[in-house]
Amino acid sequence: RKNKKRVPSFRKLLRTSQIKLDNKLKNKQFKQKSAAKKYRKEQKKLREAVRDAISRKPFPLEESKKKQVARKWEEKEEEDALPLDMMDEDDLKLMEDLAQRASFLTRDLSSNEPVHVKKRKHESVIEKYEKVPRRLQTEPEKELIHLLPIKDKSGIIPQAVEKPVLNVAHDEEEDPEDMEEAEDFNEEPLPDLTPEEMAAQRRQKLQERKVHIAALASAILSEPDSNIKKLKELRAMLMEQDPNVAVIVRKLVMVSLMEIFKDIAPSYKIRPLTEAEKATKVKKETQKLREFEEGLVSQYKFYLENLEQTIKDWKQRKLKKSNVISLKAYKGLAEVAVKCLCELLVALPHFNFHNNIIVLIVPLMNDPSKMISELCVEAVKKLFKQDKLGYASLGVVKVISGLVRGRNYDVRPEVLKVFLHLRIKEVELQKDSEDIAPKKKFMTYKEKRKNLSRMQRKWKKAEEKLERELLEAEASESKEKKLKLHTETLNIVFVTYFRILKKAQKSPLLPAVLEGLAKFAHLINVEFFDDLLIVLHSLIASGDLSYRESLHCILSAFHILSGQGDVLNIDPMKFYTHLYKTLFSLHAGATNEDIGIVLQCLDVMFAKRRKKVSQQRALAFLKRLSILALHVLPDSSIGILATNRVFMQTFPRMDLLLDNESQGSGVYLPELDEPEHCNAQNTALWELHLLQRHYHPTVQKFASHLIAGAPTEGSGVLPLDLSQRSATELFEAYCMKGMTFNPPVASVTPRRKDTFPQMDSFVDEELNKQLQQHITQTVAHKPLDFAKHLKESSLA
Repeated sequence: RKNKKRVPSFRKLLRTSQIKLDNKLKNKQFKQKSAAKKYRKEQKKLREAVRDAISRKPFPLEESKKKQVARKWEEKEEEDALPLDMMDEDDLKLMEDLAQRASFLTRDLSSNEPVHVKKRKHESVIEKYEKVPRRLQTEPEKELIHLLPIKDKSGIIPQAVEKPVLNVAHDEEEDPEDMEEAEDFNEEPLPDLTPEEMAAQRRQKLQERKVHIAALASAILSEPDSNIKKLKELRAMLMEQDPNVAVIVRKLVMVSLMEIFKDIAPSYKIRPLTEAEKATKVKKETQKLREFEEGLVSQYKFYLENLEQTIKDWKQRKLKKSNVISLKAYKGLAEVAVKCLCELLVALPHFNFHNNIIVLIVPLMNDPSKMISELCVEAVKKLFKQDKLGYASLGVVKVISGLVRGRNYDVRPEVLKVFLHLRIKEVELQKDSEDIAPKKKFMTYKEKRKNLSRMQRKWKKAEEKLERELLEAEASESKEKKLKLHTETLNIVFVTYFRILKKAQKSPLLPAVLEGLAKFAHLINVEFFDDLLIVLHSLIASGDLSYRESLHCILSAFHILSGQGDVLNIDPMKFYTHLYKTLFSLHAGATNEDIGIVLQCLDVMFAKRRKKVSQQRALAFLKRLSILALHVLPDSSIGILATNRVFMQTFPRMDLLLDNESQGSGVYLPELDEPEHCNAQNTALWELHLLQRHYHPTVQKFASHLIAGAPTEGSGVLPLDLSQRSATELFEAYCMKGMTFNPPVASVTPRRKDTFPQMDSFVDEELNKQLQQHITQTVAHKPLDFAKHLKESSLA
């Protein structure tokens, strides 16, 4: 039968990929190793057989029982032929007994075994070995080095040279027991080192590792295309086995690899090549780029797997077999691994395996370790802030939603608070997600023929062709695609919020949910408005919420009503009443931070709904806010007075409160919690006179401005830096978190005591002379007689 396997041509060998050649080389090396191993086993068996044959003695041949019986009859016949007349009867009996035990003569007397033993037990080991079929020693297959071919008349003749193969070391063929004995014999005791010598040796090792890491990193960064294989060498240092420097070296390698990948990773996602693309011929530069991309992706994948395994080992409190690193050191390694993953999450959102990094980072946001959870939360916030299109944000939001649902809403509130940093300002609410990005419509031939002239049709055709080319070549993402991604992201966020409102109303996640609803409420679909307002009011009425949470409920409700909710005929009087009733819960202590939310609520409730607010309600809030400004910190007072300025400029007849004469019937009832019925028009803003004497200069300016009627021009007008900023901005600008004056108080130089100079004090000469005489004149001190003065006063 003819062998169909042909020697591959040189061209075919050129087309063979480098990976295939590497695999072939590995297979050959494996075959060589297995052949050498098999040969060593056979040699070992042969040595054992020879050793066994030397130690044992050959056993004599014995006849079987059947032959013994036949021999008895032959010996009897021979006895008849012998001249027995010459032998005594005793000798004859002895000979007969010896004949029955013929094997006695040939038996080895030194052996203790019984006489009649089976042959199988004493079969020679050498005979057994001789029966085994012989096998020729297979020489390892030699590898060929392909040279440049020679062209002849007959065609191209491939040239090749055998690659020299290193002989197997002689030590491997020796008996393993002998090798172990030799190793034990050759081992020398380690020298005892002092602590100073050990520390110096450790510093030296660490310095060598650092230099090696720096050399590899600089080589990779200088020429990534040609030195991509050095990434593998650098990554191998993650498995450092020297217990003295293992922890530090591994940390350094993690950070170095992270910085390298951030630097050399391209600005696009690398996809695997198809079979057709692999088969096609490409230029050398293209092939080099493909090899670089393939090596980069594989090493990046292995690096991420190493980081993940480090975190898992720390989580499971699992020690490796090598026992190089202790359990305490694993925490430090895991923290560095998490930092590297967070950096890659933010720096390479477009590159491969980004979703895998998200799946690793998001569960760590709920980690018991505060440091690790804060690292992950900050990384996700950064990602949301810099993600302009929304691909990465959508991936993170999906994983967070699954985590919250999978843990049965038992997660930290910080996990949900990251939603507040999403860059979503507008979504497509009217259309379904499939209809968000409609295709570009062009005129049909009939429409052109009907509506356009011949010249217009010609221009239209050229214009449409250019538009098609521009649409195909457009690299930037369209606005419709961005809207689609934002809509999908926001839908997942609202589904998470609504699930918590429905199933976990007493969960610690409720403040984060209400805060999120307050931010994104204007983007909710109109269909959910009625149900959501009912839920928010029931939460406020239940009394289970803290003051901050109730403020978020109010803010969410008015955000809903200020957007698309304008078309709905809903009077949110309950929310106005609740805020008016709870304003005095604010003070200069812990609730000072909640004033920022109150200012946002007031802006949405009055400034954006000015046409739907009555005058009585506005007057009541203006009076109560002025009272509140007296017992809060200066930053809060500035924010409240800025809100009062908006009230006086937005609503008419607010200057009633600047007059001390009562208007209409009734008396102001400050303790009444109904803003419509407290008769606020019959009072005055006496608090502004107290605020004019406030120690903070900005508060004084605002109080004087309001007393003048909040003019927009003239003598009582505010400076531009105060008038052009909103109340919330002013509250943040004059923040007093550091418990210091903002702005700081100017330092005053201490006054010196007035001293007379040593020159003429008075210009008038006569007066100066009298003064000098009086100073130089000695005064005689006489004793005082108090009794004499008392007598004179009594006589008088």
